[in-house]
Amino acid sequence: MPIPVLTVDQMREWEQATWATGVTEQSVIQQVGQRLARRILTLTRSGDFILLLAGSGHNGDDTRAAAGHLTDRVVQTLNIRNPAADLATLQSLLAQRPALVVDGLFGIGLDRPLDAAWSTLVESVNHSQSRILCVDVPSGLPADTGNPVGVAMRANLTLTIGAPKVGLLASAAAPFVGRLEVATDVGLIPCYHHPDLWWTLPGDFAGFPPARMAGAHKGAFGHLSIVAGSVGYQGAAVLAARGAQRARPGLITLHTQEAVFPIAASQLQSVMVRPWNTAELDRGTAMLLGPGLAANDVDEELQQPLRRLWTKDGLQPMVADATALDWLPMGLAVPHQLRVVTPHPGEAARMINSNPDQVQADRLAALRRISTRFGNCWVVLKGQHTLVGRSTGEVYVNSSGNAGLAQGGSGDVLAGYLAGLLVQPELQQDALTTLRYAVWQHGATADLLEQSRSNWTVDDLVGQIGGAQPADFHP
Repeated sequence: MPIPVLTVDQMREWEQATWATGVTEQSVIQQVGQRLARRILTLTRSGDFILLLAGSGHNGDDTRAAAGHLTDRVVQTLNIRNPAADLATLQSLLAQRPALVVDGLFGIGLDRPLDAAWSTLVESVNHSQSRILCVDVPSGLPADTGNPVGVAMRANLTLTIGAPKVGLLASAAAPFVGRLEVATDVGLIPCYHHPDLWWTLPGDFAGFPPARMAGAHKGAFGHLSIVAGSVGYQGAAVLAARGAQRARPGLITLHTQEAVFPIAASQLQSVMVRPWNTAELDRGTAMLLGPGLAANDVDEELQQPLRRLWTKDGLQPMVADATALDWLPMGLAVPHQLRVVTPHPGEAARMINSNPDQVQADRLAALRRISTRFGNCWVVLKGQHTLVGRSTGEVYVNSSGNAGLAQGGSGDVLAGYLAGLLVQPELQQDALTTLRYAVWQHGATADLLEQSRSNWTVDDLVGQIGGAQPADFHP
């Protein structure tokens, strides 16, 4: 099940409701310590030196509780009460180059900037060149806003407890949070809050997509029509088609510029490739529009038919990506038909006459505005923690992925894979889960690739997308 993204007050209420049932704070602290230790062990190797920094609050308690579970490691716990007095000891330990520093100094209760002594201590850790894991929230970062008001710890990984806090998802928080993970199995009662934002867990996709019937034939899995590629951007069309193949629809036809046709056709085998003809574009049962369609190289002869198709009653699902986003007609889309847009922040800004900084400052609001403006369509707002949702209802935050996805062609793979799933009738029945799954698979595949090597490319991504298994990713 996904978990809610909470404010500090909501998190406190959840904790108090847990204590009221008889669950003790100490029992939860012990479970947090075990969960934290398991993650530390996956990040380090036998014999590594691990430095635990524990403050006076519950974050310090959680960190201290982890120490006894760090088997086969060299562990030093530094309990810090007076930062000025403890600074020299800290610097001496940092000089030993710990494999990992665990920040358990301050938690979500901090609502003021760190003073000079604490700031100096935190900056010493930041400049140590050791990897940093922050417990619950980076010390010094406001958990409700994510906007630093002074010095804050800069984590490689933040393991937040129970549920994500809203501030950890703020764009301004990204340099401090690093990779965000959630420790969900820590003894709290089921959370009863129902906010707008929900955090996706790998287990949400256990048994998805459903197994295919033994006697199924290709006609049962849809025919995806892709309109993509222009001179100089033919690679985007090929990547989108290959991404779609990994979703295994029944048929795929790529419609592309005549000049691009021989290049694309020579790189694809089971995908049918045709020079585009506006009379034939909608022959499939779903469409993907946009990858590699350079705006200055595609004239109105193509743009106008695509606009009409977007609002045409009876046409099956359509996904608009890249340049096609600039062509969409505003207003009501076709009722009861699947329409999906997949903008990055720059494209999202153009869709709502804004700018990328404003989009990033309130990504949820930007998603809502796009969906409202374009007929309550589904929106996949890409970026770190990609959002999936529409003008009303729950919006889901993707939990997978890493900065290795910041490569040209990554979005084309996602658009193709996503459309290749949505063309399949059975997967249209729960479009939201299908969209969330596509986004999660894209990021999870990148995570697996990052674990195996640091020089992976988009070709590797498109070769493996769809193969990530939820059971291999533990919350």
